[in-house]
Amino acid sequence: MALNKKQLKIVEQLERRTELTREFMNDWLLFNQVLTSYPNPGVNKAQLEQQFLKIKSKLAREHRVLKDTLANDYTLDGNTMNIVSGATSLEAIYAQSEVALKKLQTEWHRAFISINETLGVIEDKKSRAERGERVFLATNDMMGGGGGGGGGGGMSSNTKTFLIIGAVIAALAIVIFFDIGGIGTMYKSALGMGTTIPR
Repeated sequence: MALNKKQLKIVEQLERRTELTREFMNDWLLFNQVLTSYPNPGVNKAQLEQQFLKIKSKLAREHRVLKDTLANDYTLDGNTMNIVSGATSLEAIYAQSEVALKKLQTEWHRAFISINETLGVIEDKKSRAERGERVFLATNDMMGGGGGGGGGGGMSSNTKTFLIIGAVIAALAIVIFFDIGGIGTMYKSALGMGTTIPR
């Protein structure tokens, strides 16, 4: 089935999101590779430190772009960038205790799983969009109250808030008007609207 222009644009955007996530994942793997190579005998530690600083900077830049581009599809572990910012240098990392090093490795693995899950969600959306299925594609423009996006409609957070408040008020009005569970009588008497107290 041939895709229309709108569907092709969505596929194109999902392709870009897939590439960005995959690149971030590859750099995340490189970050760990450099990190784990440092204690090996015979390695050039100064060169590894330089590589480490470069990959940290690249991850920081990519992460910002990835977060902005993925919008609602961004589901990376909240600790992901704390791992990068907390790892000041390879020397400082390996000066820590064995427990701290194990904790860092565990956090790295948790973030790696999270990146893979995010990639899986985007790849699934992309393959569904390529088959012509309707796919919701949120953008930060939609979430921030800007213009439209590639997929289905979006609701601004203000509209959602007003709808929720309206629903709560309507539910309260129904409860009071129909006196469900005696709540209406209690409310009216508390406000002095109900029965008058005999003198």
